[in-house]
Amino acid sequence: MRITLLACFCITAGPTAVAQSWPARPIHIVVPYAPGGAVDIVARVAGQGLSERLKQPVLIDNKPGAGANIGMDAVAKSAPDGYTLLMAANALATNGSLFAKLTFDPQKDFAPVGLIGNAPLVVVVPANSPFHTFNELITSAKADPGKLTFGSAGNGSSGHLAGEALRQSAHIDVMHIPYKGGAPALTDLLGERISFMPINAVEAITHINDHKLRALAVAGPNHLALLPNTPTAAEAGLSDFNVSVWWGLMAPAGTPASVVDHLNAELQKVLLEPAIRTRLAELGVVISGGTPAQFGDFIHTETTRWGRLVKAANIKPD
Repeated sequence: MRITLLACFCITAGPTAVAQSWPARPIHIVVPYAPGGAVDIVARVAGQGLSERLKQPVLIDNKPGAGANIGMDAVAKSAPDGYTLLMAANALATNGSLFAKLTFDPQKDFAPVGLIGNAPLVVVVPANSPFHTFNELITSAKADPGKLTFGSAGNGSSGHLAGEALRQSAHIDVMHIPYKGGAPALTDLLGERISFMPINAVEAITHINDHKLRALAVAGPNHLALLPNTPTAAEAGLSDFNVSVWWGLMAPAGTPASVVDHLNAELQKVLLEPAIRTRLAELGVVISGGTPAQFGDFIHTETTRWGRLVKAANIKPD
């Protein structure tokens, strides 16, 4: 009887004991991209805030490659103890449809911790473009099917998927030009070798302010703080053209719920800190927050939505 009672106590007290002892050592956030990009910067901002609240170092491990699959695979196969986390982004919701075979299951191998925020993409054109409004761009694309081109960081990237979403939403025929990264695509846009580009506003804001690019529309329901005078796609009549890049924390599946809840609670407090909010706003991030369950629902919706588009447009990662 004593053994039975002790076993029951251990089962009941286990999660509580884990929550009370966690974290007892440094936490690693795996960023499945190279240093310097938006995902990396958001991870470092959030990581610094979490480090201060949890009283433990939060270290950023960059593991780029294979369209973010290398980093995601590393976290999926990590011990579910709360010490290895993933800074998740759009690839978590799209790669299951883009890649025929993955070494991990995006829907089953991770436990949602919390959504940090999102940044609506912006449709931009060169400063010398004949298009001064979003409607002018759409009208021209309809008048000359296949003539206008848009660039992206590569097949399956957020910019590519945004262009395909615009193609479907506006019923236009435009040609996709994939590049090996966002920088060369932006260079060709500035050089007027492509017609337009859906892009993260932070990547384009300097060129917009220098009058080298013109922002035509925000691919979201609300105006963007970085570009308060740029209309939304909905204002141009395309209410369903809504494309954002987003960021959130994930843990390996099987991580104790007590640890996930503890981490989520601290993340919510970090996202309320004025210095953090200011820094993220400078990056064009619209802070979201929310519970692990809400983040899980968000990922499910994104996975379903982009899976349909990838299939309909027959998009391949290569």
